[in-house]
Parts: sequence; structure tokens; C-alpha cells
Amino acid sequence: MPRAVRERHMLDAAVRVFGRQGYRAAAMDDIAELAGVPQPLAHLYLRSKEDLFVACVHREAGALLTAVRGGARDGDPAERQLRDGLHAFFQHTVRHPEGWAVLHHHARAQGEPSATQVMALRTELVGLVTRLIIAAARDAGGASALGRREAVGLAQALVGAAESLAGWAGGDPSVTAREAASTLLDIAWTGLATRLAPASPSPPGPRP
Repeated sequence: MPRAVRERHMLDAAVRVFGRQGYRAAAMDDIAELAGVPQPLAHLYLRSKEDLFVACVHREAGALLTAVRGGARDGDPAERQLRDGLHAFFQHTVRHPEGWAVLHHHARAQGEPSATQVMALRTELVGLVTRLIIAAARDAGGASALGRREAVGLAQALVGAAESLAGWAGGDPSVTAREAASTLLDIAWTGLATRLAPASPSPPGPRP
């Protein structure tokens, strides 16, 4: 088996074991067995447990970011990009529950350097969502009413809510990725529309 293929198999196995058992409970021998690699050879490839975990975080973070960017296609209206990007996010996390568990539950708890990679992923996602919110506000004619600081705050809230909803979508087979995306964006869009709406005139005060 080519080295690249064998290493991919071992990373696949490691993500499954780390995702299900967590970093501390995961055993290198379990990963080697699941990958179908003889233990003496596995230790030549796997190096340390920490190195392997960091490699898993790096791969899963890159795969999730690629999926979201692929969903938010350039050229589409910003609101459509937001909806499709969220759909791609939930679709990916539902299809790769162990990978999402590694990123969302175990990487932060493990500390450096895996936590840094997860924060870099989140920063990228927040940046993408911020740009789309600003573009969507511009499309709605309310760009002047929405400052960048507000857009960043909305993006932080949207990404945080998506992270929470991923557990709901992944834990309930009846919930589709598109339903989760629509639920979140409908709520967010209602708040954004309210923020961009022209202020209603104040009611007249009592006559003297």
C-alpha cells in the first residue's frame, strides 16, 4: 500500500477513535488496529499521540472550511451564500460526526497547539460570515445602518449558534442539514431586517 494511502487510513482511524473516546482515553494500539496496520509499522508512521491528534485537527478543520467555502459560491447573492454556506456546514458536520467531535469538543480541551488551530478555523468562518452580512446589508440598502463592528458581532453570534445547532442536527436523524440552516438563518435574518428597517416616527406627545 502506498505510504500516502496508509497514512490517510491511519488518520481516518484516528479521527474515529479520538472523536468517540476523546484524546485521553484513545489508545495508539486501538488506532493501529482499526487502520489495519501492524503495530510495529504503525509506530513508525504515527509518531506520538499528540502529533497524530494535531494532524487530525488540522485535516478536519481544513475539510470543514473547504465545505463551507464551497457552499457559499461566489457570484450568488449574499443572502443565498449565507444560507448555502450554513447548509454546507451542517451537511458536513452531520456526515462527519467524529471529525466534528474532534474539533468542537476535544481540541479545545486538549490545549495547544490543537486549540489554536480550532480558533484559526473559527476566525476564518467569522470573517467569511462578516463579509456576507455586510454584503447582504448593502444589497438590502442598509449598508450605512450597519457598521463593521455590528456585523462582526452578528457573525460571532451566527457562528456560535451554528456550532450549538450542529449537535441538534447531528443527534436527531429527523433534522436535515437544510432545516437546521433555514432555522438559524431565518432567526438571524429577522433580527437583521429589524436592525436595518427605518426607524418608526415617534408617536406625538400629549397636547399641552
